[in-house]
Amino acid sequence: MGVTRKDALRILGGTGVAAAAAALAPGAAASASGGGVIRRDVCVIGGGATGTYAAVRLRDLGHSVAVVERAGRLGGHTETFHDPVSGGSTDIGVLIYHDMPLVRDFFGRFDVPLVRYTGQGGTTNHYVDFRTGKVVPGYTPPAPAALPAYLALLQRYPYLDQGFELPDPVPAELLLPFGEFARRHQLESILQLLFGYAQGLGDILQIPAIYMLKNVSLSVLSSVLSGSLLITERRDNSELYEKATAYLGADALLGAHVTQVHRGPRGIQVRVATPQGPRVIHCRKLVVTAPPLLSTFDGFDLDGTERAVFGRFHHHWYWTAVARLAGMPTGVSLVNVGADTPYNLAPLPGFYGLTVTGVPDLWGVKYGSTGPLSDSAVRAAVVADIRRLRTAGSYPVELAGLEIFKAHNPFELVVRPGDIAGGFYRRLYGLQGRNHTFYTGAAFHTHDSSLLWRFTEELLPRIAA
Repeated sequence: MGVTRKDALRILGGTGVAAAAAALAPGAAASASGGGVIRRDVCVIGGGATGTYAAVRLRDLGHSVAVVERAGRLGGHTETFHDPVSGGSTDIGVLIYHDMPLVRDFFGRFDVPLVRYTGQGGTTNHYVDFRTGKVVPGYTPPAPAALPAYLALLQRYPYLDQGFELPDPVPAELLLPFGEFARRHQLESILQLLFGYAQGLGDILQIPAIYMLKNVSLSVLSSVLSGSLLITERRDNSELYEKATAYLGADALLGAHVTQVHRGPRGIQVRVATPQGPRVIHCRKLVVTAPPLLSTFDGFDLDGTERAVFGRFHHHWYWTAVARLAGMPTGVSLVNVGADTPYNLAPLPGFYGLTVTGVPDLWGVKYGSTGPLSDSAVRAAVVADIRRLRTAGSYPVELAGLEIFKAHNPFELVVRPGDIAGGFYRRLYGLQGRNHTFYTGAAFHTHDSSLLWRFTEELLPRIAA
């Protein structure tokens, strides 16, 4: 019985066409004029899962758009590694989707077929304390006897599945450290399971319970128990964003970042640095999908209310990679457990585990931290931890290299319990439409592409008005 994100799911239950369509899309006729000036109805800041969805759907509603994305690609945490050795592929970020009409519609419009997720199949989990590289003797995850109780708790707070529209007062138990919440409701038997699914949330025993209940949510549990989770048939989640990029064409400014934003009564001016030189986007409305930390808004004309709200956020840290290994037993995933920690939860910073990918010689790497670490420090720690498996005599592993290594930071923006109780999310949601600016993304709901698309869909009428 396993506790990685993929295994937690198991236990819990035509680019050419897109390019042609882009030529006929509303934004196509409103191309950049001379001098690097771009005029659009809406400028979307951030081209991850949410920003890409917002841009495509705004075009559907007849609005011209420009998307500003720092990376050289759309998709954000959705990324796929294509192995040049075997020809196989593995998704290193977003893995699964809910079976919802808008999900099927979004994939369907770009001819990306979906199939039911049935787990990795045939894989075996071994339990290792990566601090020593040794197998933890006699360890077996407890049977998830508390799963029905957890489901009942989720049903007590159904509004958490829709966003952060919280009652006033906020129920006190949602503000408890999740470890205390779990003990109060006798959820100890599933803590290891929840830790394996809720990767990137830091120390789950200390985070406010509300964030765990939103991450391992009613939608997630219902989808798992009904066997309705979806994956892409070609095991390539990035295909959706590659085709969306072709559809958006020149309206997707990649490798670009905002240098200045001025929002005035006569419209919005967004200055952008791009690989092709500076651009100025004139638009009527702004949609921000990038993580709303104050650092994100460097150069923005934030007012005092906006600055006060966004300044309350802090975040966790999460990295993902693909390791090419020799000497690992076929079909074996290694789950990091603490030999001497509460509930055997892996101490952080550290591995969540090495996960079978289905591609020969490739294992997925997931690493988390409760505090800031440099990418180089994490990369070095990953390499040392893998090599320790061999020196400890546990597995004759040889690391050929990390084929891809990505930081998904900042990850999981949160605020303190006192802020939640004091109406933080009411004030956050109250910013929608202020200064002709709208917001969506994980900080406004949860790290779940399907649920974020639904959240964005419900916001679109206000943006498009």
